[in-house]
Amino acid sequence: MTAAAGQGNGLVVAAHGRHCIVEADDGTRTLCHPRGKKSDLVVGDRVQWAPAGDEGVIERLIGRRNLLYRQDEWKTKSFAANLDQLLVLVAVQPMWSESQLTRALIAATQVHIPATIVLNKTDLEGADAARARLQPYRTMGVTVLECALKTRTDEARALLAPLLADNATLVLGPSGMGKSTLINAMVPQAAAQVGEISLALNAGRHTTTSTTWYWLDGARHSALLDSPGFQQFGLHQVGPAELPTLMPDIAAHAADCRFYNCSHLHEPGCGVRAAVDSGAISPSRYRIYGELHAELSSSRY
Repeated sequence: MTAAAGQGNGLVVAAHGRHCIVEADDGTRTLCHPRGKKSDLVVGDRVQWAPAGDEGVIERLIGRRNLLYRQDEWKTKSFAANLDQLLVLVAVQPMWSESQLTRALIAATQVHIPATIVLNKTDLEGADAARARLQPYRTMGVTVLECALKTRTDEARALLAPLLADNATLVLGPSGMGKSTLINAMVPQAAAQVGEISLALNAGRHTTTSTTWYWLDGARHSALLDSPGFQQFGLHQVGPAELPTLMPDIAAHAADCRFYNCSHLHEPGCGVRAAVDSGAISPSRYRIYGELHAELSSSRY
């Protein structure tokens, strides 16, 4: 960390409570806080700031290209802003939740962030079954990559490096999928970067509750963002009528419905249900659609 030198624009590379770390264009970092009592800043934000002693004050937020977040009935939790892409990490073992995978993809689609699925641990028993579960996502156009981060690290690094180059990439994935292994494989001195941020924010164990920004290269053109873990991924920012448009396999057949406002649940002449019956839409994806539609409908009065 360095002392504040002068006013300028910078990148938020860490945030905890009302404090954040702002990185200037020359790579120097300053501990900053907003002028107000609360802060809505997230990792990835571009800000204008001014020095205040050894620290800095955030003057204003510079416009966001996008913001990935989840929202339940009570609160909104932001992951990061100004992302180039989302990488959703799943694994052969342990079993992942297809509902959580779908929710992450919907949230990214809504704010126009491209997403890639990475299937890890393909060296373990059950790889074929995992591939089968992901086939509907390949079919609807989502890129699915396969690797074994722990046992074939060099191959995984060679596979992922071109995808990550010159991008700010957020990694989502539940516990046990291999996020730590991914970070350690791709990021030089990952532990040192985390240690510096934790010390500066005096956050200690709380660093796991916020997004962590890692530079992948010395030129600071490529970044990997490690997201905090979560048990639930709320989508209350999505309306039930918007939901079908954010699921590509559902959207592809919605135009075949007899009624323009078809819910795809019970109306006659529904193109989506016909596609389920013919096998064009997987039963698991349609089941998840029904569950999400019910959830999003019940949350609105």
